[in-house]
Amino acid sequence: MIEDFTDLNRYKVVHRIAQGGMGAIYEVRQLGAEGFEKTMALKIILEEYCTDPEFVEMFIGEAKLVADLIHENIVQVYQLGKVKGFYYIAMEFISGINLNEFVQRHHEAGRELDLEMAVFIISRVCRGLEYAHSKADAQGRRLGVVHRDVSPANILMNFEGVVKLTDFGIAKAQGFLRNQEGEVLMGKIRYMSPEQAEYKQTDGRSDIFSLGVVAYELLTGTCLFEAEDTETTLQNVSVKEVPPIREVNEAVPAEVERILAKALDRDLSKRYQTAGEMSFDLEYYMYHDRYGPTNQALRKYLLDLFPERGTPAVEEAKQIPPESSTIALILEDLEREE
Repeated sequence: MIEDFTDLNRYKVVHRIAQGGMGAIYEVRQLGAEGFEKTMALKIILEEYCTDPEFVEMFIGEAKLVADLIHENIVQVYQLGKVKGFYYIAMEFISGINLNEFVQRHHEAGRELDLEMAVFIISRVCRGLEYAHSKADAQGRRLGVVHRDVSPANILMNFEGVVKLTDFGIAKAQGFLRNQEGEVLMGKIRYMSPEQAEYKQTDGRSDIFSLGVVAYELLTGTCLFEAEDTETTLQNVSVKEVPPIREVNEAVPAEVERILAKALDRDLSKRYQTAGEMSFDLEYYMYHDRYGPTNQALRKYLLDLFPERGTPAVEEAKQIPPESSTIALILEDLEREE
């Protein structure tokens, strides 16, 4: 039997994918023996947050939680690493776009969103949520995972036509992340469930409501609850009437309207109890009497919508060095062969 061993991880930076207020994500090549290379994404905490115990705890908790969430519709995490006090997460690289970019490109191109494709995307997020919500530990105990940040920015699509839910950074789960519900408001306010907005305990049904808000916005272009200030937005999440979606977009099928109304029911007992139930209804609508959308159909749709993706010019433009000197130093350490 092979004994425990330690190997060195080396990463070569390709370009910075994104940088937010607290961290940055890079496309990198993981380098191995005999010329082995694997494209991955590296998520790194910005320097000013490395000394924030609470943020570091959340970052570590995210890595530990998602490490065993292995599902087609969830972005895979491979490793949590640490270099000179800086933590990083190595994860699956998604060559694609998020739902915000998907919608924006339709506006730019003057194209109408295909409603069937939109329903298909939402159904795949349901599959990922059902898996995460049902996840148990090695002893069979349900972890009680709740994403708490289901939003367009965290719904990705690769150019193979696979939908991926990402960023479990503020998720909660037994034994992985400290539960601060009732004390701290976490998540994007316009996509929150009433339970979140009211500082109550949440379960998987909260994510279902948030996905309903995303779906409503996707199918109508209307932000259900967003207002000019945070307080009003929170109040809207809790009490504002949700207009039947067909009053806003009459092209939405009646069955889809029924499904979204159930997902957006503020009464927890009337809302979908599991994401699997919602997924079943969406898929029954798409497939029970016809051949509905597939990953391959989404792939063709995305390549038609983004014809420039993957061209040599774009690949050349991606070769951008990191702009943050601190992150560049960390990544140089990761690249350097010890």
